[in-house]
Amino acid sequence: MNNTKIKNVLEAALLAAGRPLTVEQLQELFDEHDRPELATVMDLLTELGNGYQKRGIELKLVATGYRIQIRDNVVNEVSRLWQERPIKYSRAFLETLALIAYRQPITRGEIEDIRGVQVNPNIVRTLQERNWVKIIGHREVPGRPELLATTKEFLDYFNLRSLDELPTLAELKDFESLGVQLESPLFDSAARAEFNELSGSDALGELPLGESAAPTEHSAEPGAEAPAEHGAMPSVDAPADLNAEVSTPETALH
Repeated sequence: MNNTKIKNVLEAALLAAGRPLTVEQLQELFDEHDRPELATVMDLLTELGNGYQKRGIELKLVATGYRIQIRDNVVNEVSRLWQERPIKYSRAFLETLALIAYRQPITRGEIEDIRGVQVNPNIVRTLQERNWVKIIGHREVPGRPELLATTKEFLDYFNLRSLDELPTLAELKDFESLGVQLESPLFDSAARAEFNELSGSDALGELPLGESAAPTEHSAEPGAEAPAEHGAMPSVDAPADLNAEVSTPETALH
């Protein structure tokens, strides 16, 4: 099979898949007697990407493989295909996500210690349902609280190959700036409705540590941590100043 046919198959597969594909997955598309070497697939992917340089799409390598996507400079126009209003995220949602991303692995209690308010369980549950955050273990302290970390799907969503590509906290002027990146036309209507409901001030309202809210249907989730008393959790290894840079262990992704 000649390289032109192989490249056409790679391009068609990436367009049809709707998700990132690894080089190995792309190689497996071909019959064994026609299967190109991995090096050939890599070279043709590079050639394919170079061919998109002046076009509205690009070939992007993210955490879980290669995908074809629209370029940033045409997002505004293309997003008009979707009529739903953009998702708006609360400051509480963005701060919780940022703390997990930059301080992982981290417990809910440690997030509460840093922010000074209780973490609304709806926020953590929504992050888990979107598969942006997962439980990777337990902190070996009394109560063995769950450790939260980001997933490869989180990296894919933000066009990142690894946590090393996250901008430093100093580069993020404020947490609201994350909201621009979080808005996407790729959510279906159901997901938009869910997020619009959860991102409202009532749904994501928070209480200072030490105050208790009236019980809700979500307040006693299986495995949920009890509300923390201020200062009850061990101190976080990194400084509480959110403008300080911290390390992000790659092991949290596995």
